[in-house]
Amino acid sequence: MTDVTLPSLGESVTEGIITQWFKKVGDMVARDEPLFEVSTDKVDSEMPSPAAGVLTQILAEEGDTVETGSRVAVIEESGTATPSATIVDEPRPQPGAAVPTTSPSPVAPKDDVAVNGVVVSPVVRRILADGGVEPSTLQGSGPGGSITRRDAEKAVLDGPTDELVVALSNGRRRMGQHMAVSAQVTPHGFVAIEADGAVFAKLDVLGRSTRDGVAITDEMLVSLAAVRALAEFEFLNATFTGEELVVHRTVSLGLVRSVAEDGMLVPVVHAAAGLTLRALARRVSELDERVASRHLTTDDLMGGTFTVLGAPSDHTLWSEPIIIQPQVAVLSVGAVREVPVVVTDGDVATLGIGRRLVLGLTFDHRICEPMVAASYLERVGQLLAGLDVEGER
Repeated sequence: MTDVTLPSLGESVTEGIITQWFKKVGDMVARDEPLFEVSTDKVDSEMPSPAAGVLTQILAEEGDTVETGSRVAVIEESGTATPSATIVDEPRPQPGAAVPTTSPSPVAPKDDVAVNGVVVSPVVRRILADGGVEPSTLQGSGPGGSITRRDAEKAVLDGPTDELVVALSNGRRRMGQHMAVSAQVTPHGFVAIEADGAVFAKLDVLGRSTRDGVAITDEMLVSLAAVRALAEFEFLNATFTGEELVVHRTVSLGLVRSVAEDGMLVPVVHAAAGLTLRALARRVSELDERVASRHLTTDDLMGGTFTVLGAPSDHTLWSEPIIIQPQVAVLSVGAVREVPVVVTDGDVATLGIGRRLVLGLTFDHRICEPMVAASYLERVGQLLAGLDVEGER
């Protein structure tokens, strides 16, 4: 008999939500065959079976939140499949004894889904969607609090209330917890400079893609310069372990990505030092594809040593991000703008149009101070201006 437990799902992840079982009690399962799907604030993952045999017990239902290391199922390795297996042998009632009755928990049919643990059928979802009503705002009158068709029709007829109570998704809840902890344990500092963005005009002339056809973004150019500047500011490519600072020789570059409903994810480009623009663009593009399809692995999200936050919008001047623990710094990139600039030719100064962007660094005051942070940003700006985009693309 083998216990199936929820394995470690990444740094700072202590629990996950069982979103789907691929097998039911009584089914045969092969070793390493996908057994169930679990969702965390960082990634949705299919969990493989640790053994071959018959699934005899399911201890965590779909929608349950389970801590890592907890038992979620049992596999009998010597068992054989049965059309209908019994999870636990029930004691037979004695003659004349009262038969206990229980209220069964609502089980969602195949096409039903659960919203905050409440069953919502396709018909009900359609009625609520057409009426612009969020299922999470309703208290159902059906068994176990399920929302009935009458509940849905009444809610649409009554119209929206003055207040809308929206439960946070697991991802947003976890993101908020991580950021709150970081703000409490780390003395944050912030410095910003304006950098020359002429290199982006050069890229426009050459074309915004590599020779392999991969798109090149402003964030990629800045990230390349940021990684190269870390060779001269190694203490910024570090993490705290207890009271000790661990300076990393390898740069594992985290890139902040917005994810609908779940806040953000930070996939990691491992071993980013030494990459050319072409290689970095390819690696970032591959990560972005996995973010979009929600096929990121735990390895894609672990081990970051330095993070870059790209411009949140085309009109963002700068942002002051919170440090992602246990790192010590995060670089923020403002939108590239066309602005009036003074052009000097000898002793003659004229007014022209140039490209500029704001680079910001949020840093841990325990290992850095504003003057040094500004020096790092100045070096990033110098390396950015000197990039050989034609040779590296």
